[in-house]
Amino acid sequence: MKKEYTLSVFSEHKVGLLHRITVIFSRRKINIESLNTSESEVSGIYRFTIVIHATEDMVKSVTKQIEKQIGILKAFYHTLDEIVYQEIALYKVPTTAFAYGDAVENLIRKHNARILTIEPEYTIVEKTGHKEETTQLFRELEPYGILQFARSGRIALTKQIKEITAYLKEIDKHHEETADEVLTYTMTENSD
Repeated sequence: MKKEYTLSVFSEHKVGLLHRITVIFSRRKINIESLNTSESEVSGIYRFTIVIHATEDMVKSVTKQIEKQIGILKAFYHTLDEIVYQEIALYKVPTTAFAYGDAVENLIRKHNARILTIEPEYTIVEKTGHKEETTQLFRELEPYGILQFARSGRIALTKQIKEITAYLKEIDKHHEETADEVLTYTMTENSD
C-alpha cells in the first residue's frame, strides 16, 4: 500500500545531480510531492529532502538507485513518525482586508502566523507548519482576497540522534585523510 515517505539525500555539490535524481522518479512514474535542497550540517555536503507517495518496496528501490549515482554520498527514507518536519508559506493579502474589523488579525493569531511586512497596497503574512495547516490558513484568508501565495518544500530532520550526522562526519574525515594522502604523495613525487 502506498504511503508518504520523506527521503534525505546527501551529496557533493555537482551540476546535473538534481536532474539525475528526478529522472529516477520519472522512470518509475513516481510523482515528487515536495523537493527542497540546502546545505547540510557538514561543510561541502548538500541535502535533498524529497517527499513521495509510494509503497515501501518502491521507496527502497528508488533509494538504492539514488545511492548508485556519482556524487551521492548517502540516501535515507523515513516515515512521518521518524521525522520532525515543517513547511513555510507566504500569503500576500490586500491591506484593506485589515480595515474590516479584527477578523483577519484574529485569523493570523489563531494560526500562529506573523506579519512580515505591511505596505499601503498589501500585507505579507508568514505561516510555518505542516501542509494541512498552511492550506487551512489559505482557505480562511481566501474570502478576504489572496493576491499571491507561495509554499516551500518540506524541510525535515530525523528524530534519531546519530544516523546522518555521524555518517557525514565519517565521510568528511575520509575526504580530509584522502586529501592529505594525495598531498603527501604529490610532495614526495616532486621531491624526487
